[in-house]
Amino acid sequence: MPRLLIVGYGNLLRGDDAVGRHTAERLRALVEAPDVQVLSLPQLTPELMETLSHVERAIFIDATDDGEPGQIRWRKIEPNAAGLRNLTHYLTPEALLAGARLLYGRAPEAAIVTVAGQDFALGKPMSQPVSEALEALVISHLSWPF
Repeated sequence: MPRLLIVGYGNLLRGDDAVGRHTAERLRALVEAPDVQVLSLPQLTPELMETLSHVERAIFIDATDDGEPGQIRWRKIEPNAAGLRNLTHYLTPEALLAGARLLYGRAPEAAIVTVAGQDFALGKPMSQPVSEALEALVISHLSWPF
């Protein structure tokens, strides 16, 4: 079982919202460590709770509309059951951690890295600042602060 889970998520059809998935896909091709699992998902789903309960650490990668386009932010996250009310459409990483703890008895140490987007329009490619941030994340993955 992997000790680190990396989950990049977002909508590939909505410009900068795809940065989490594209980053995860690039990392999956680069990371050959057997104790690292990398997932690229359109959205977070309750099925991830079991997977999270088996790893030591988890890193979520997502786009945000908060900040200067291309800005990368890291923050540690903790389980928070507030998001568990809606298990059918939108789950937060914090809610998944809370669900893992509630259902399986443990949740990993976790962080989220967000990249501020510029354009989330349907059918648009990723913007230049977000593409550059993606490259910076991939290049620096061995020295990530978490």
